[in-house]
Amino acid sequence: MENLEKELKEYKPFNEQEKRDKELILQWLQNGDKIFTRENKVAHITVSAWIVNANRDKVLMVYHNIYDSWAWLGGHADGNKNLREVVLKEVEEESGVKEVKFLSTDIFSIEILTVAGHEKRGEYISSHLHLNFTFLLEVDEKMNLQIKSDENSGVEWIKVDEISKKSSEKWFVERIYSKLCRKVKENLGEVI
Repeated sequence: MENLEKELKEYKPFNEQEKRDKELILQWLQNGDKIFTRENKVAHITVSAWIVNANRDKVLMVYHNIYDSWAWLGGHADGNKNLREVVLKEVEEESGVKEVKFLSTDIFSIEILTVAGHEKRGEYISSHLHLNFTFLLEVDEKMNLQIKSDENSGVEWIKVDEISKKSSEKWFVERIYSKLCRKVKENLGEVI
């Protein structure tokens, strides 16, 4: 946790959302109980993968069953404090992709995400927060993709300019996915 705290302190926020969320995530890292596991029912650490193709004009997304929408890939730390390992595990589990390239090993984005109460595997999960760390990855779009049927019902490459049409989660499209596209463009000088 000390390394993550140090890394987050050095992280340069991209916008006001990241500035505010950085302050709160740092507080949770310093004072939170069991935030690396779901034992903390109020807030816990998660990771997300913003996966682009070589041309930077498509993003790999899954059709998330719980949220009934196209979304980025990711999941819970579940006790593993090596978030880069966690993000690679989640990408493989959710898409079947094993050959993944970090475009940077640095944290690419941070966000606090609200999760509405929902049913998962027959159990009610109360509303809570995800203290999320996003990593920027690249995958060859010719790689075979596979669905993880207990979590998603689709895995596909979505053109950047079609994300807003495919994802039904308006807040994510406006606040998170558009931010990530801008960050790719600014950081990599690419097409997105």
